[in-house]
Amino acid sequence: MTTEATRTAVVTGASAGLGEALAERLAADGWNLVLAARGEERLATTAARLGATYLAGSVAYDAAHRERLIALAGGRIDLLVNNASTLGEVPLPTLAEADLEAWPEVFELNMRAPMHLVQLALPSLRERGGAIVNVSSDAATGPYPTWGPYGASKAALDQLSNVLAAEEPAVRVWSVDPGEMRTRMLADAVGEADAAEAGDPADAAAAIVRLVEARPDSGRYQATSFAAAEDSEKGTGE
Repeated sequence: MTTEATRTAVVTGASAGLGEALAERLAADGWNLVLAARGEERLATTAARLGATYLAGSVAYDAAHRERLIALAGGRIDLLVNNASTLGEVPLPTLAEADLEAWPEVFELNMRAPMHLVQLALPSLRERGGAIVNVSSDAATGPYPTWGPYGASKAALDQLSNVLAAEEPAVRVWSVDPGEMRTRMLADAVGEADAAEAGDPADAAAAIVRLVEARPDSGRYQATSFAAAEDSEKGTGE
């Protein structure tokens, strides 16, 4: 990677939850940031606070929007974080009851859009020895009832990450499971009470940044593997 003073990260889904926490941590470590999210008001507030460049709008179904986002980095991308995603139908249905017409949006945002961003960013990432974080989920590997479409889209992202890593040896490609976090998305899926018991997105963000700095081999990682001792203690209530 390039020197700390010149590093630039592009982060999607950056106005709330894990994406916002990651942006805050990266900014604190001196990264230049290009942020994306759908809601302009909150994204603009986050970007102003962190001194970041931003582009509001959905990365799904809009190739021109994705191209503008990557162009904002000016060909200097050291890290691409594909964090934006969607659950699809809420409440989450069983496969027997799922509306198949809702599935294309899930796979578009959770898998296809990230891969287009990767394609757009790769020339810079190759040149600068950069890295990609594709945010995954334990739903990609576990048979959790009602999480079928979401989990399948994340499993597809994991496999694309595997292949990409084999094809692009000059770039680190990490598929990262951040664990359950207190986010709006989790609350929509499991309810406010259960979501309140989940981990702090800031802890997951800190762990992911430690992974980026450690620069391990490409592969699939649990964020908890890179948690500091104090983060682990907060997560267990010790």
